Amino acid sequence: MSANVISAELLAKMFLAGAKYLENNKDYINELNVFPVPDGDTGTNMTLTILSAAKELNAVSHSDMAAVCKAVSGGSLRGARGNSGVILSQLIRGFTKVATNYNTLGVAELDEAAQRAVKTAYKAVMKPKEGTILTVAAAVASKAEELHNAGVTDMKEYLGAIIEEAKETLARTPDMLPVLKEAGVVDSGGQGLVEVLQGGYDLFCGKEIDLTFNAPGKKSEKPAAEEELKFSYSAEFEVILSKNFNIKNEIDLKEYLESIGDSIMIQTNDDETVKVSLNTNDPGLPLQKGLKYGALSGIKIANLKIKEKTPVAAAAPAPAALVKKANEPRKKYGFIAVSVGDGINEIFTSLGVDYIISGGQTMNPSTEDMLNAIENVNADNIFILPNNKNIIMAANQARDLTNDKKIVVIPSKTIPQGITAVISFMAESGVEENEEAMNEGIANVKSGSVTYAVRDTVIDNHEIHQDDFMGIGDDGILSVGTDRDEVTLSMIKEMTDSDSELVSVYYGSDVSEEDAEAFQAKLEEAFPDLDIELQFGGQPIYYYVVSVE
Repeated sequence: MSANVISAELLAKMFLAGAKYLENNKDYINELNVFPVPDGDTGTNMTLTILSAAKELNAVSHSDMAAVCKAVSGGSLRGARGNSGVILSQLIRGFTKVATNYNTLGVAELDEAAQRAVKTAYKAVMKPKEGTILTVAAAVASKAEELHNAGVTDMKEYLGAIIEEAKETLARTPDMLPVLKEAGVVDSGGQGLVEVLQGGYDLFCGKEIDLTFNAPGKKSEKPAAEEELKFSYSAEFEVILSKNFNIKNEIDLKEYLESIGDSIMIQTNDDETVKVSLNTNDPGLPLQKGLKYGALSGIKIANLKIKEKTPVAAAAPAPAALVKKANEPRKKYGFIAVSVGDGINEIFTSLGVDYIISGGQTMNPSTEDMLNAIENVNADNIFILPNNKNIIMAANQARDLTNDKKIVVIPSKTIPQGITAVISFMAESGVEENEEAMNEGIANVKSGSVTYAVRDTVIDNHEIHQDDFMGIGDDGILSVGTDRDEVTLSMIKEMTDSDSELVSVYYGSDVSEEDAEAFQAKLEEAFPDLDIELQFGGQPIYYYVVSVE
């Protein structure tokens, strides 16, 4: 085989190598995120996206170009999480739409595929920003075309020049986005794409790369008392099985859990229930996986880095939201909401939401999670409430992959916006009229949330230190400090104006009812002319979620 073309088998290995590089550098990419919040970040989202594709790829023949392309495209589309993951999946989709037509790929075919990849990805983003993964991808496509037109035919030279262009463009991203420059980082999504490209290139050049995935991390040889915690949360839950759970399912579950955590325990019980426990940085991810096998119960999440805290029940979707309603009459309207926390879940279900996808800011559900939810809602028209700006693209992607139901994604970026959207719904009105009313409703809601910083940084002119409390509004950081109540109070002051009438506060699982009520008293004293409503949200990681209307 000539070194100047890429066969299906070589392309498959290059893709797996790129996935491996991304997986290996996931934590570094996470650290590049501008906001220092304890979330499921870019590295995590991109890695889970590409590992979904890698799993599909390893289940097909690597000698068939069409099979390789179908596997990586379908796997990445369904597994896409977060905006970065969705964009990566669209780049892969566009690339494979061209590659699938050829038995081997030379410079001309790679050029054509690169152009299609970028065009597909840009089309998926409503408001593309320069200085992001899209910018790096566009630079790659531009360089691919330039080299092709210049008559370059040597594949190693061609790919090497493209990689260098990608790295140089990535280094310039802080000059394109002021927020990156202020934080002193390059774009995290762009870094993820560079890792994928570098892995593929290194394998092409003959570097030996371990192409196995989901291997458990090595145990530390330090005594337990001295060992630094690798993962922040412990998660325990039970799955009440709704279908057969065989040994293959158990192996798949174990491999997935090992890719996101350690201290894995899976215990089956008479083919009726499965008990799961692990340590992880994204407690919502194993819950999402568990939902594929049945209903969840007995959910406990504990912050391992807060020793005085005891495990608390959290993130359990209402039972009605977990059972497929196949035997119910098909109805005109249905609702799906992304939510986390017993209290917030209960609010959504009481407002008529049919299906709760457990997740949100701390764990971005995948496109496949959205598709599973859509399948479980027996309605002609389904409104999806992502309730997070990093989930909207995955919801849109699920909409585009659904043919038998009309899916309307309401671009709610916060839990308060999602609640307002449902309240704005009118059963007697049409789809378009409701979509307009719900969008108008979310436009009138100001949202804020309070969490802690996971690292030192500077953003929005705020100097932030690790473990500081941060008040985050719709457009950025509003307050920072070491006193949680003061930070929350300052955030709300920034959110209110002369037109404000109501402040709703949802307190999380790490805030006691007594502390929440004491804080409500402070609010009522500070804002005597406003109505203050306090409700239990039960959300992890975010101490308070606030709306001002």
